[in-house]
Amino acid sequence: MKRNKMITLDDIKRAKKNLEGISYNTPFTKAPFLSETYNSEIYLKKDNLQLTGSFKLRGAFNRVANLSEEKKQNGVVAASAGNHAQGLAFAANYFNIEATIFMPEATPLTKVSGVKQYGANVVLTGENFDEAYAAAKKFTKEHNKEFIHPFADDDVIAGQGTIALEILESNPNLKQIIVPIGGGGLISGIAIAAKAINPDIKIIGVVATGARAMKESYRSQMPIDSTSVRTIADGIAVRDVTPKLLDIIIDYVDDIVEVSDNEIANAILFLLEKHKLVVEGAGAVSTAAIMHEKIDIEDSEVCAIVSGGNIDVTMISQIIEKGLVKSYRKMNLIIKLMDKPGSLTKLTEIFKECSANIVQIDYDRDSIKLEFGEAQITIALETKGEDHQKQIRESLKQNGYKFKQI
Repeated sequence: MKRNKMITLDDIKRAKKNLEGISYNTPFTKAPFLSETYNSEIYLKKDNLQLTGSFKLRGAFNRVANLSEEKKQNGVVAASAGNHAQGLAFAANYFNIEATIFMPEATPLTKVSGVKQYGANVVLTGENFDEAYAAAKKFTKEHNKEFIHPFADDDVIAGQGTIALEILESNPNLKQIIVPIGGGGLISGIAIAAKAINPDIKIIGVVATGARAMKESYRSQMPIDSTSVRTIADGIAVRDVTPKLLDIIIDYVDDIVEVSDNEIANAILFLLEKHKLVVEGAGAVSTAAIMHEKIDIEDSEVCAIVSGGNIDVTMISQIIEKGLVKSYRKMNLIIKLMDKPGSLTKLTEIFKECSANIVQIDYDRDSIKLEFGEAQITIALETKGEDHQKQIRESLKQNGYKFKQI
């Protein structure tokens, strides 16, 4: 017996009408590399290609579209880690109303800029979403504005549920939909719509290990808030659990799994390299759950929600660099040698003979840790795999070098 009757398939269909001509019916395409590796038909729903770079446009626009004219004129307020903010800013701009968005101080610049480009006022405050949320609620009350919650709102949930309508129109035979979970609005909307169309479909949620309150609450069947959150998936870095959304998730969701930041980073790099998709941390968790075998998907038809693509370029750079090292395509070494003419030339000849390309080099002869007459080289090499790196290490040892791989 379903306990929550507040949001129906009809509500989600009405949201779809509100979004006609506004949100994209984003690509739903097979993921060939994932499908081949995991012996399943795996599809990606690419809402990272949505108009504002995230699914959040759907819920925010539907909420604003349903406001009375009086409430529209008073202006709207939101708290957001970034994607809801951009969606609401776009909606406010579309309806020509004022929007004030409270965002955590650590919000990536790309998301802050994305909000400002639609003309919204941005207030950076707090260390996480929940602190920004408290400030936004206070401002709303003091200035008689309309607060637009990023997930605990029927119209917002209904808007997010339109993703499920598009997915099942594309493939009615799906067996599972894998969905990121932060506050729970996305998975609630998708689950309500999908289960109404096909009660046998499985809905699997994915949280980040550093923001696992919803998973713990789901297991315990009662709200359990986290004391802190820390994850590269800032879009799902939610500390507190909303009881209403937990009720929906308990009713409609079949399981919740978690992925670590390293697993999320692996998925970001995989999607970038293999599928040419720029995806933020929250948008990559569904793929990460498949890649790291957190879900039983063999011989099934599965859709992973790619929920957003608003990732800071500095984060992409870090993920790429670490990914290259982990996959043995980059090798970082600290090497000691004699500080005299020709020493560096002799060292680089070894790398030349091993066909290793030098991409960065730093020469230090002044460190107090060095003996007089010694120098220390920090060098980065492009390499061709684990065996190639082993060959380089053996060559250095044979030539008498002391070194450390970092």
